[in-house]
Amino acid sequence: MPLEPRERLYLLQLARDTIAAALSGRKAEPRVPPFEGLKEPRGAFVTLHRHGQLRGCIGTFEARAPLYEVVREMALAAAFNDPRFPPLSAEELPEVEIEISVLSPLRRGRPEEVEVGRHGVYVVKGVYRGVLLPQVAVEHGWDRETFLDHVCLKAGLPPRCWQDPETELYLFTAEIFSEKDFREGTT
Repeated sequence: MPLEPRERLYLLQLARDTIAAALSGRKAEPRVPPFEGLKEPRGAFVTLHRHGQLRGCIGTFEARAPLYEVVREMALAAAFNDPRFPPLSAEELPEVEIEISVLSPLRRGRPEEVEVGRHGVYVVKGVYRGVLLPQVAVEHGWDRETFLDHVCLKAGLPPRCWQDPETELYLFTAEIFSEKDFREGTT
C-alpha cells in the first residue's frame, strides 16, 4: 500500500527532528504517529545528501518494528554511524536533503528479472553482502549488467559475481520520497 503524501511528510519531518535532537544533545521523544500505516512493520533506508552528494545511507530490510521507529533509527544511523563518513555536524544539517526508501519484502530473484529503476538488489555470497537501492542505477545511468556488477563490488566481490550459481540475488522495490519532492510539489 503506497503511503499518502501526509504520511511521507510526517516521516521526513520525523527523520529531521530526530537528527536535530541528537545534534543538540537531547533525545527526541518517540511519538506515536496519527497514521495507522506508519505503525506497520516495514524495512526502510534513510539517505542523506549534502550539495547533491551522498552524505550517509543506512537501512534495514527487516520488518521488525513499526515503520516510524525504523525511520527514526535509520535516520540516526545514517547521520552518525555510516562508516564511509564522519558523523554529521550541526552546521551541516541545514544543507542536508533527507530521502526515505520504504522497502517491499525481499524475494529471491534471477539476474534477468532485474528492472533498472524498479528493483533494488541485495547480493549474498558466503560472508559477503551488498545492497543497492533502485534509484542508484537510475542516478548513474547504468544498465542491468552494470548495476549488478556494482552490487557485487559493493559486497566486496568481483564484478560478474552475480553470474556465479553460488551467489544469491534478492530483489525488492522501494517507495522513494524526499524533502525535495515536497519543495518541488512532486509528491
